[in-house]
Amino acid sequence: MRVLFATLLVIILDQATKFAIKANFVLYESIKITGDFFRFTYIENPGMAFGIQIAGPWFFTLFSTVASIAILVILYRMRHERLLSRLALAFVLGGAIGNLIDRFAYGRVVDFLDFGFGTTRFPVFNIADAGVSIGMVVLIFLVLFEKDESQKDNSHILYRSNDQQESEERDIWQSDN
Repeated sequence: MRVLFATLLVIILDQATKFAIKANFVLYESIKITGDFFRFTYIENPGMAFGIQIAGPWFFTLFSTVASIAILVILYRMRHERLLSRLALAFVLGGAIGNLIDRFAYGRVVDFLDFGFGTTRFPVFNIADAGVSIGMVVLIFLVLFEKDESQKDNSHILYRSNDQQESEERDIWQSDN
């Protein structure tokens, strides 16, 4: 279960950056990093990733807890599967746990990564959201573009029925000797 180091890395990066933002910014403060394209903007999000709000904060806490447990179980069951699939799930798990920590600690999620041009901005997000998004993109890519071993094209393999019994006569006629 070495992929859980990726989970731990996402959690540590997420929590360290959120701690730094909370310690050095006032809520809604924004600082330009690369002109107007990228800036740190400190907000607190009561909803899901990227500001999506469907239900109350306890719903997201419960959902994140159940999802994290489910992903841990899936990772354990997939422990002998391909590394890329497990790594993608580990990123999703790290993001879910990173935001779950915020929900328990503050009741809201700290977001600060702000991209866009002028007034056209992408929703403000954090490292945990990025971990979930990267993991999901990799999983979708694997589902859509990777062939399963059982789906490989084996039409080039010559098939010989096991129903045919071996005989000396058949061996004589089929051999090129």
